[in-house]
Amino acid sequence: MLRVLLAVAVWAAALGLCRPGVAQDLVADLSDHVIAINTGFTGTKVLLFGATEGEGDVAVVVRGPADRATVREKDRVAGIWLNHASMKFSGVPGFYAVASSKPLEQLAAPNVLERAGIGLKYLQLAVSDDDREAGPEAITAFRDALIRGQQRSGLYVTDTGQVSFLSGRLFRTRIDFPANVPTGQYQVEAYLFRGGQVVDAQTTPLIVGKVGMGAEIYEFAQNDPALYGLAAILVAVAAGWLASVVFRRP
Repeated sequence: MLRVLLAVAVWAAALGLCRPGVAQDLVADLSDHVIAINTGFTGTKVLLFGATEGEGDVAVVVRGPADRATVREKDRVAGIWLNHASMKFSGVPGFYAVASSKPLEQLAAPNVLERAGIGLKYLQLAVSDDDREAGPEAITAFRDALIRGQQRSGLYVTDTGQVSFLSGRLFRTRIDFPANVPTGQYQVEAYLFRGGQVVDAQTTPLIVGKVGMGAEIYEFAQNDPALYGLAAILVAVAAGWLASVVFRRP
């Protein structure tokens, strides 16, 4: 704890945050800017720390790499579950987590939180032009289903984390990443609130990538999927044959 306080104080002073007249009211950084995923990866934690100029509350949003997603609705037909309808979303973060020094509803009005996309309730997900014709109720239903699916996978953190002020203007929060965290570039956004408004914000990049044998297999599968599939079949056949030889009865 003392090391974190000292590091933040020295870092803030070096950036000039402690001098009056500096326009920047918020500075933040991460303990690690790269998360390396190997075969034994079981999840990790990253510390975000920073300082503010003057009083205020802080909210932190972590967004994983954005991608497209299709949500399908299943319906029971003649005793069989079949895909009935679907909706496509774009800009869907692969991971999403929020932390704040106060409950979100005490930080700002809903329209302020919605503009910044702070909180699952205000997460902005775009639908295709064709799907917009389905109407707002259908869009909301599919959007909620998408979020619930990500929550079940542990990729959308349901509970808001805690941003703790350590001594006046110094703050910190811990970001927990699960074992199934997707690879790619993340954005860690820190917001400073005063009087129900965002007065300053900062975005810090974070890279999540595979290393070692897992990375080589992943690149092989992405670059040459046909050859990778053939290799997987051959390995499975060889493993089955070897098992039959080892466990063959005399």
